[in-house]
Amino acid sequence: MTPGGAGVAPRHPDRPHPVAAEAVPAATDPAGDDLAAYLRAQATEFLRALRAQREHGNGAEGAAEAGRALRRSARRISAALHTFRALLDPAWADSMRPELAWVSGTLALEHAQEARLDRLLLALHRLSGSTPVPVGAVVHAGAPSPVPERGSLTVGAAKAGALLERRLTLARTRAHSAALEALGSARFHAVADRIALLASDVPLAPGAATAGLGPLAAAAEDRLAGAVSVLPLVTAGDPYNAQALVHGLSPDPAPHPQDGPWHQVRLLLRLHRYAREIPHPAPADPRLRQAAEALTRHRDAAEAAAEAAQAARTPRIAPATAYALGVLHADQRHEVEAARFTFQQTWQS
Repeated sequence: MTPGGAGVAPRHPDRPHPVAAEAVPAATDPAGDDLAAYLRAQATEFLRALRAQREHGNGAEGAAEAGRALRRSARRISAALHTFRALLDPAWADSMRPELAWVSGTLALEHAQEARLDRLLLALHRLSGSTPVPVGAVVHAGAPSPVPERGSLTVGAAKAGALLERRLTLARTRAHSAALEALGSARFHAVADRIALLASDVPLAPGAATAGLGPLAAAAEDRLAGAVSVLPLVTAGDPYNAQALVHGLSPDPAPHPQDGPWHQVRLLLRLHRYAREIPHPAPADPRLRQAAEALTRHRDAAEAAAEAAQAARTPRIAPATAYALGVLHADQRHEVEAARFTFQQTWQS
């Protein structure tokens, strides 16, 4: 499959940008003015989400949705600055992108820890043959609660689940505190001030207002295609890739080098998708959506496997607990390979 459609963002479904309308004909090449309108709209969305977050407070569901909206708009602004840097003031774009990455990354950590715990506990219950834990039934920061069906787990799996709960609940609590600290920091307020200026004034480069966006968007698509071309898609076409699984089960605590190129493709696919939103979303390509979902599952499974491996290195844990965590790690590496297989089938369909 050649890239050419819209997908979804990781973990939480992404939404079309706030100026969505009917797709423009393929022959129409958006200009720099369209880029400026898109950036202004995303900046406005960021400010609207920030206002909603402050109105709802820190614990309400509305605040969580506002946080997701903040991340969505920050990612889209950052992606546009990356893809269309040649049409913008380069010093301004280069100084904004790290700040936007900091905002979106910091605000995403809490949800990432919660989702990882859900994933690992569900897998433990599935592997032990017990009733699965409902997603979202894990411990939340500041509000401990029992996990259903714990007694039906084997001793090793139950202790492994308890260890993962302690580790990831602590990580989630720290991420929650870090997000609150970031939102109240001078650094964040400086970013918000710059985005407020962006909502009314986009610093385009000279002559960029009438320049076409097509070549830069095509370059983003080419980078995606190039990254996909170096993936071992032939190997990934085997639903059971024993060689890759053996590598994935390595005791090396560092991220497996096989995962890196796949993570890079996921990021380039996001850039390509966002570039297609200017000035309006392009028609959705279901194959590209499925490819994006597969890469998100790949990322989530790889991170969950790494967490299980790290938990297994906890000093003085019982052999049965370590064994359960090892089985869990292997299960998540199988999920990594399954996601690669799905991506390969989708991309080459």
